[in-house]
Amino acid sequence: MNTTEELTELSFTVSAYIARPSAEVYDAVADPAQLSRYFTTGGARGRLEPGAEVSWDFEDFPGRFPVTVLEADPPRRIVIEWESEATTDSRSVTTTTFTFEAVDGDTRTLVTISESGWRVTPEGATQAFGNCGGWTGMLAALKAWTEHGINLREGFYQ
Repeated sequence: MNTTEELTELSFTVSAYIARPSAEVYDAVADPAQLSRYFTTGGARGRLEPGAEVSWDFEDFPGRFPVTVLEADPPRRIVIEWESEATTDSRSVTTTTFTFEAVDGDTRTLVTISESGWRVTPEGATQAFGNCGGWTGMLAALKAWTEHGINLREGFYQ
């Protein structure tokens, strides 16, 4: 970014390597039964498929969050929208993109999560930083789940 450019939106990207094939890692994110085992502590409803409206529930953030799937291209990419506060979008949503890159002959997967759409305000920064931490935690939980069958979030928040 040129230092003379004005910042108009807050966004972030986090990544992690998972020692499993890309199709397996993709499915661990797209499949609500698996997602409910390591990430959505209150459960996920609906598979992440194009045009689907699913919901995620978290015990640490009570209430069901509606999630709209904009794109799903197994085993490479998922794009979702979900509600947030302090967004630049008139519908109060942010866009989250998951990419799954096969590496080392598809014995490992580089998972990258990018989210954008917050206003450049203290409230926008609070929301963006909170989600950045949440997605980083999701990647750690995804790694533990897919590689070792361990649910890192169980009892983490309560």
